[in-house]
Amino acid sequence: MKKLFPLFITIVLISCSTTPPAELIIMGRIWTGNPQQPWAEAMAISADTIVAVGTALEIKKYQDDKTQTINAPENGLITPGFIDTHTHFVEGGFSLASVHLRDAKSKEEFVQRIADFTKTQKPNVWIIGGEWDHTNWGGELPDRNWIDAVTPNNPVWLSRLDGHMSLANSAALKAANVTDAVKAVAGGEFVRDKKGRLTGVIKDNAKDLIDKAMPAPSAEAEDAALKLAMEYMASNGVTSAHSVYGFVDAFQRARDSKKIITRIYAGMMLNRWKELKEKIDTEGRGDKWVKIGLLKAFTDGALGSHTAAMYKPFVDTPNDSGFFLTPPEELYNMAKSADSAGLHVTIHAIGDKAINTLLNIYQRIENENGPKDRRFRIEHVQHIAPADIPRFAQQKVIASMQPYHAIDDGRWAEKVIGHERAKTTYAFKSMFDAQAPMAFGSDWPVAPATPLEGIYAAVTRRTLDDKNPDGWFPEQKISVEQALTAYTTTAAFASFDENIKGSLTPGMLADFVVLDKDITKIDPTEIKTVKVIKTVVGGKTVFEK
Repeated sequence: MKKLFPLFITIVLISCSTTPPAELIIMGRIWTGNPQQPWAEAMAISADTIVAVGTALEIKKYQDDKTQTINAPENGLITPGFIDTHTHFVEGGFSLASVHLRDAKSKEEFVQRIADFTKTQKPNVWIIGGEWDHTNWGGELPDRNWIDAVTPNNPVWLSRLDGHMSLANSAALKAANVTDAVKAVAGGEFVRDKKGRLTGVIKDNAKDLIDKAMPAPSAEAEDAALKLAMEYMASNGVTSAHSVYGFVDAFQRARDSKKIITRIYAGMMLNRWKELKEKIDTEGRGDKWVKIGLLKAFTDGALGSHTAAMYKPFVDTPNDSGFFLTPPEELYNMAKSADSAGLHVTIHAIGDKAINTLLNIYQRIENENGPKDRRFRIEHVQHIAPADIPRFAQQKVIASMQPYHAIDDGRWAEKVIGHERAKTTYAFKSMFDAQAPMAFGSDWPVAPATPLEGIYAAVTRRTLDDKNPDGWFPEQKISVEQALTAYTTTAAFASFDENIKGSLTPGMLADFVVLDKDITKIDPTEIKTVKVIKTVVGGKTVFEK
């Protein structure tokens, strides 16, 4: 036995030092999102998991004749898969198949696009989506008179791009039994002309009357919209998305049929917290493809619709300072109940009054329910009062922000709230400096789900009209790596997933993106032209250019 013992030790050491081959190796410049190892040259993957990250030489030992090798472009970049923390995912899929109005530059173009699209639809089919922007033609709100003649046989219900007001044609109003005699709705508005006639433009809570009249989409229609949405996301490097409410069944169908290619964190509206709690108690929270637990509500509306709750009136409408969509005490009661049930609360707040009110509600709940890892979120955080900026870090509230809005709304926001308040509009740098946990997303289809454009927006703040070449309030610019972090590691943290995704680290899911240029090295103004050439989810390519 004494003679055999050293041999036994040698055999064991050889066995333990053997590295199993990887199924996939990716070579190139890698931004990992891991502060302990921010850069690497190569990565080894087996099944859906990263097994090693390091130098090219270190990763070579994981290669054999069956290993697939991917080489990124010489001047390209590999990053963790982008996580979009705010989408209306299936609605976005429906919008891809509808009329596109976002860039309609005049009343005439707006009407003509609707007319052309309507000709492709069968009678009585509802025409939805649109995402129009009345600031493109000077600010005049559309009127159903504009489109009634070209949409005689179809109800039309087209949303402004912020989602907080929509245009109904006469057929849609009739289908919903909404007449000029309709009564006011709290937290909403029916826009009327000087004679008291409904123009068809309806804001926030008042929109419910039309929404309820629309026939629910079939499961087949939902599945088709979901497929379009996932393909669109993959083409833009998005590997995970937070769908803030609705269509949970569609996501689960896609997962169960193995057709899902985007990881989803799915939510419901906050007033349905009991239903979500019961679903979790019965089915669990889900898996690495579809997870549930998020609950969404609204504090206020949006600036473009003049429904954001502000402390002081709007500059262009001095008798108006917006309004709450949900009474604060009602919001508190729902959020406290959901938090007590162990659910994850995220609430929309855009105006400075809304943000302050919501921070106060969150603090009240924490004081009453006690400390825990609850990760309260505020969606948008657009027009924040300077005094509230440090509270996000102090209260550990996640700021879920959408940088594309800054270069879109920056074209006209000062006309609405003035120069002083605009200084802390989309205050990315101030929030980072205050160490607020920040997660980035798109609000798609309100804005395009294009993280590279989001990074461009956060880094340059050059508005879409090119009137701010040095940046709109340039002191709020952030670095490329800060923006990347908000789209990856902090975005994963925002859904309690930082242990499985958000960085390229051994043991994490193999979700990554290959870009044709290194966005950390090029001129920031070129970032919006960078292309996604490959998107990989769980080690499998879901998009390739």
